[in-house]
Amino acid sequence: MITLKQVQKSYFNTATPLQVLKGIDMHVAEGEFVSIMGSSGSGKSTLLNILGILDDYDSGSYELAGTLVKNLSQTTAARYRNRFLGFVFQSFNLLPFKTAQENVALPLYYQKVSRSKRNQIALEYLDKVGIRDWAHHLPAELSGGQKQRVAIARALISKPRVVLADEPTGALDSVTSQEVINLFRQINRDEKLTMLVVTHENEVAAQTDRIIRLKDGQILLNE
Repeated sequence: MITLKQVQKSYFNTATPLQVLKGIDMHVAEGEFVSIMGSSGSGKSTLLNILGILDDYDSGSYELAGTLVKNLSQTTAARYRNRFLGFVFQSFNLLPFKTAQENVALPLYYQKVSRSKRNQIALEYLDKVGIRDWAHHLPAELSGGQKQRVAIARALISKPRVVLADEPTGALDSVTSQEVINLFRQINRDEKLTMLVVTHENEVAAQTDRIIRLKDGQILLNE
């Protein structure tokens, strides 16, 4: 599903280029549940941005579902993100003035699905993540765990082939974190989705199929 070969990335914000990724070779099979770990500055956020087609790379190759991802226009990149990728963030990224149902339905709005149809589908996905009864509540009325479940439902509603999660348990207590990871595992098993989770928590990483450890822009360990 995902193949990177000798991917390199540098930033040129100063007179001296900062090389963040130094030849990443990585393969993630369809349906795999993989965690990416590394200390601050290891390159894991840059790697996730490249995988999510939010940032480009300098050299090497990145193939997503057999298609080379390189130098895409904004329109094409947006189409690939919408078609292949779902995103879950540590900060949830919910719109505060929209209900849980409306937040989940948002990706279908951009696909020009009618309001009644997208709201119906959003309810189905809220049911999948166990919070259908909270559909008409605003984010401010939800707990952290409930917000993350809304975010997961939003990531799934466009039926992506890959889910990218950036520290999805970082803002949650240990009990709620475990509930979210259990939900991820269930989705991975039932939907056969490929899932990549960036995390700094060993307890989270230990529950994935495989751990990729980054250090100084290189893969230190692939276990």
